[in-house]
Amino acid sequence: MFKRILIANRGEVALRIINACKKLGIETAAVYSTADRYSPHLSHADVKICIGPGPSSQSYLNKEAILQAAINYECQALHPGFGFMAEDPLFSYMCQQQKLTFIGPSSQSIRLMGDKSRAKQTVGQAGLPTIPGSDGNLRDLDQAVRLAKELTYPVLLKATSGGGGKGIRPCYNEEELKTNYPQAKIEAEKAFGSGELYMEKLILNGRHIEFQVLCDAFGNAVHLGERECSIQRKNQKLIEESPSPAVDDEKRNTMGTLAAESAARIGYVNAGTIEFLMDENKNLYFMEMNTRLQVEHPVTEMITGVDIVAEQIRIAANHVLSVKQEDVAFHGHAIECRINAEDPADNFAPSPGKIETFTPPLDVGPGKIRLDTHVEAGYEIPSFYDSMICKLIAHGEDRASAIQTMVNALKAFEIRGIKTTIPLHLEILDSKVFKEGNYNTSSLAGIMEE
Repeated sequence: MFKRILIANRGEVALRIINACKKLGIETAAVYSTADRYSPHLSHADVKICIGPGPSSQSYLNKEAILQAAINYECQALHPGFGFMAEDPLFSYMCQQQKLTFIGPSSQSIRLMGDKSRAKQTVGQAGLPTIPGSDGNLRDLDQAVRLAKELTYPVLLKATSGGGGKGIRPCYNEEELKTNYPQAKIEAEKAFGSGELYMEKLILNGRHIEFQVLCDAFGNAVHLGERECSIQRKNQKLIEESPSPAVDDEKRNTMGTLAAESAARIGYVNAGTIEFLMDENKNLYFMEMNTRLQVEHPVTEMITGVDIVAEQIRIAANHVLSVKQEDVAFHGHAIECRINAEDPADNFAPSPGKIETFTPPLDVGPGKIRLDTHVEAGYEIPSFYDSMICKLIAHGEDRASAIQTMVNALKAFEIRGIKTTIPLHLEILDSKVFKEGNYNTSSLAGIMEE
């Protein structure tokens, strides 16, 4: 096992990794920018290292500074968390060159799955059902127009190197396609350094379902069930739950097994998430694979008892998976709310500033709660980074119990000094479509209009 791990991230996920390392008896080195010098998570690390000023391009995206910090402080491995360079194949390769273990998949796997159109071809060959669309990247607008006629509208333009909702454009007719094509290319180029696009048939009223998989270097692979992530704003997830109200035991076993086997077949090693879109007939189609730890991993941990971060570290240390598929059992229901420093009433405008009061809920019942955060009263939210300040997770014996526990917890959660998304979460949880489990990726707009 590793003696010391460098955490190439910040805030909530950095603290999550620190806690997993402590559980395994591993020392931690936490990097930080000058904007994060007072971040509470730093006090939990064994070593803290400033790597640059506030802008992420000069700190958390500075590959050379992070690698130098790992070398200087004698770290054997590096955990990238999520975001920043977690899915950067070059960074993974540079770690390898410096004899640093990258806690995640190989640079080859990251590159393969990061190219969305190539990933779609690869998993299709491995047996996963895929959405009808282009065979690889689109050459030009003329090809896009011809293909859209074959698929029939609506269609979806997607950035090959996409993520975070960037470079995605739905097109309901040829006029929209001709307008959106150059716009999507420009947005993709700015966001990812590549303007390559591919096309898929647009599945209306689809549900976003993802399966968590773990694969070791010895060919063993398991799935930990699915998460429902359909409550989204501009392709950004707001609420996740597991199990999905739309997936029964048979489909869970069938698709989960297929997802795990497909990941193993392509040589994938470490934790990964295979994402699907479910149509109105409950058919699941592969969308993409996230080659990193997911923000929403706690809901899976709550219903399985598997520590996904600890398992990532063990796999990276060349250990065999500590859990077999027959050992994975699902208990109860879990829901996660991502609480952001944003004002939903003002078009989700960011709300940076000083948190004057931060009083988390305690024993609210009827189920149990978990809070993943690095925030405390007096913390000043930097303006440079993502607006998420914490993740609140509720677990219950069944879905109704989990919903009620989450409602009780959100109402008891006191945060003052900034605006948060808590009022919106309460509105969603109280909506008819959510309570009945009949929501999809388009449901949020209707909920907010009620």
